[in-house]
Amino acid sequence: MRVAFYAPLKPPDHPVPSGDRRIARLLIQAMRAGGHTVEVASRLRSRDGDGNPRRQGRIRDAGRRTAARLIARHRHNPPDLWFTYHLYHKAPDWIGPAVADALSIPYVAAEASHAAKQAAGRWRDGHQAAAAAIATARRVLVFDPLDLPGVAGIAATPERLVRMPPFLDTTQHPPPPRAATRTALTREHGLDPAIPWLATIAMMRPDRKRDSYRALAAALARLGDRPWHLLVAGDGSARTEIEGMFNHYNRVRFLGALDARALARLHGAADLAVWPALGEGFSMALLEAQAAGLTVAAGNRQGIAQFVRHGETGLLAPEGDAPALAAAIRALLDDPARRRMMGARGRRRTHDRHGLPAAARTLDAILQDARHEGPT
Repeated sequence: MRVAFYAPLKPPDHPVPSGDRRIARLLIQAMRAGGHTVEVASRLRSRDGDGNPRRQGRIRDAGRRTAARLIARHRHNPPDLWFTYHLYHKAPDWIGPAVADALSIPYVAAEASHAAKQAAGRWRDGHQAAAAAIATARRVLVFDPLDLPGVAGIAATPERLVRMPPFLDTTQHPPPPRAATRTALTREHGLDPAIPWLATIAMMRPDRKRDSYRALAAALARLGDRPWHLLVAGDGSARTEIEGMFNHYNRVRFLGALDARALARLHGAADLAVWPALGEGFSMALLEAQAAGLTVAAGNRQGIAQFVRHGETGLLAPEGDAPALAAAIRALLDDPARRRMMGARGRRRTHDRHGLPAAARTLDAILQDARHEGPT
């Protein structure tokens, strides 16, 4: 079928990489792998991070004008379905519901969230718009289990809420040969190849990402004299502050933002992926690390526990508990055989259950159900 795709937070061809852009691209890839034609319907970014009513009003008006143009353009040849990825009160969908209603096509939303406490806040108009979109959606794809309670109260029926496991294309940029990559990175960054390397991949924003970096520094401080290197891939406005959190370690290397091939090198050379994941839904960085064969030590969030199986493919510590995270890292550092076994198991599990073929089949079934279900 023909699918009109829209990502109000960040379009899939935006020049700045992020997890949102990555997932938007993966959704398009999965739909195309399922035999569907996907067109990006609009690149309008609806996010207002400051709660500015005037800016929100301008975005709303731009969305309505865009919707009117799309309705006129597709009146006589509409797409079969509208698909919106990631909408919430700060980034509502002002376009999709209007277009879907006017053209009498199904509206599907993915990673929608609804927080009742925002109803009277600075984003109340966006909160109402996001709620209205969720209420009209034929299907709402839920990646993070923590989003379920919020959207369940406004979805038309419980059957329209569908759990969608996070996924990735496991064939892209497989890790290069470990020995050669480790030798190269040793030369480039002055590392000791005889000790374990920990990998962290995360943006450096002044929000929960910064909080996670602070928690990671606190956990590493509890490892005593155990030998390790930490390789950090990421950049952002809080980089200087975050680097300062690790100033007392001479074993940390900040690599900056890395492209997909450089990340594959890091995954191929490292021994363990570590991340506290404070306040995160699910981590694509951890899923990618596990797909590359890395064992994971992370905070225990429901979204992450979908693919990191505690005791099987990694160790999960209570969220925000730095001593517990340190204990998990310590246990894996002290047991290389267990670490390698967990990494191999995690790689197989990710390829089998969270790869693109499985996602394409699941997504196709969801879209077909939405298309053939009658309106509310």
